[in-house]
Amino acid sequence: MTYATQQDMIDRFGEQELIELTDRDQLGVIDATVMAKALADADAEINAYLVARYTLPLAGTPPILTKFAADVARYQLYDTKATEQVKARYDDAVKFFKMLSSGAVSLGLDPASEPVAATGSVKFSAPTRVFNDDSLGGY
Repeated sequence: MTYATQQDMIDRFGEQELIELTDRDQLGVIDATVMAKALADADAEINAYLVARYTLPLAGTPPILTKFAADVARYQLYDTKATEQVKARYDDAVKFFKMLSSGAVSLGLDPASEPVAATGSVKFSAPTRVFNDDSLGGY
């Protein structure tokens, strides 16, 4: 499941910026392969946080994930030339993912999709104690 698409990226950042970030062959168009790789990398980064709280793949993509996936993919496309704004948006996304992972915020999915606390008990066994209060009573 992908959280953002190429069209989401175009809608958010404009086609010209994305051409400049992806067009390595100077063809004047968005390189779909480069874009797909950035989006897949963003999905993998997001999933690393989500797996702590949610069963993947999610049933749907909440709009907040689309926004942050686009921000992460854009940051990755900029590579080492990210502007302060691009880096700040990426940092905000990571902060949000950490809060999701810890349970401080929720995706607002249907209750059936929300993570469920684990139930059960821990069981263990050990041999009978050799020394106890009764056997050491005289010492």
